[in-house]
Amino acid sequence: MSYSVGQVTGFAGVTVRTLHHYDDIGLLVPSGRSHAGHRRYSDADLDRLQQILFYRELGFPLEEVAVLLDDPDADPRAHLRRQHELLTARIEKLKKMAAAVEHAMEARKMGIDLTPEERFEVFGDKDPEQYAAEAEERWGGTEAYAESQRRAASYTKEDWKRVQAEVDDWQERYTALVAAGGQPSGEAAMDLAEEHRRHVGKWYFEVPYEMHRCFAEMYVSDERFKAYYDSMRPGLAEHLKEAIFANAARHTA
Repeated sequence: MSYSVGQVTGFAGVTVRTLHHYDDIGLLVPSGRSHAGHRRYSDADLDRLQQILFYRELGFPLEEVAVLLDDPDADPRAHLRRQHELLTARIEKLKKMAAAVEHAMEARKMGIDLTPEERFEVFGDKDPEQYAAEAEERWGGTEAYAESQRRAASYTKEDWKRVQAEVDDWQERYTALVAAGGQPSGEAAMDLAEEHRRHVGKWYFEVPYEMHRCFAEMYVSDERFKAYYDSMRPGLAEHLKEAIFANAARHTA
């Protein structure tokens, strides 16, 4: 079985120019030619192209990709294992970046008034200022936003450290609950959901149960919030949403 250039571009999402370039530099030389002299690619060629695209997506230069693929001692399974390791590492890095962005968004939303040095010390290396416009647009007209701004204006660096310590402690306990198989409708999960609600009320603004339900919906519908919670443990965002709903039901029934 062999495939034309057009078919391969359709399979792999690369351009004809890219395939020609890979051929010209010897990175992916098609195994055959048609009677008219056109390039024809075999299944083995497609396997090699897949390997090339994996490494390119991870940022490897073409010269290094060629070395990796043409090593006579290389085991194809070793290549796959290496790619899996690299992709896993990249996923973890993206999760951490998403969590840092979430911290930055929350910091700006709540009107943190810290020096640049303190801001970075508390929240990492993501500058909350870059999310100011989005936070203002999304919440600026609400009473809750105004209240959070008023409260936050009085907080010191030590206050924000206490806020973060409470968040870290809650996250650790909720992650352990999910890991242990605790159900969202269980008393322990609902208690932690209630603690989540009260934490916001303590530091930022009062959160009625209906508002807490809206937060819960946002935690799964907004990819940034979902990534933040799921970075603690896969599926945690949905678990928390269900726990918040269950907790709200038991208090408003």
